[in-house]
Amino acid sequence: MATRKANKKVSQGNFSGDKLNICVLVSQWHKDITDALLEGVFNVFEKMEVDDFSMEVMNVPGSYELPLAAQLAIKKYSPDAVICLGCIIKGETPHFEYISSAVTDGIMQLNLVHNIPVIFGVLTTDTVKQAKARSGGKHGNKGTDAAMAALEMIELRNKLK
Repeated sequence: MATRKANKKVSQGNFSGDKLNICVLVSQWHKDITDALLEGVFNVFEKMEVDDFSMEVMNVPGSYELPLAAQLAIKKYSPDAVICLGCIIKGETPHFEYISSAVTDGIMQLNLVHNIPVIFGVLTTDTVKQAKARSGGKHGNKGTDAAMAALEMIELRNKLK
């Protein structure tokens, strides 16, 4: 299978002189995991030297509440992007599938309806060990990935406007 190199990544701090307004929503279920994801978001903004930005960080009860909280944040703050951080760990019942599907669909719909990046930073894992490995462990930090995706999508959106 052929692969293609991606276009250049986000320009460090180059956002047309506009002040970025980012909302970050953090699920409180599996708080140790979601706090680590949030730390990944903070690290990206520091590392990328995004000079002029504001960040609203808000807690929500669980991942299921992320889509509604994102919609409310969009209406109140008119952000350049919303980053949704959560962690859903599979249990013994089908609850995992229902919640994962609803959250995924809800976040995807917000992207299309509001025409702004609403980033899916929700871990869906089989075990706590897998979640920890993806929130700063041996598999990196998916909060970092979510923050980079937000910056890349803001830049892309600005280019395509």
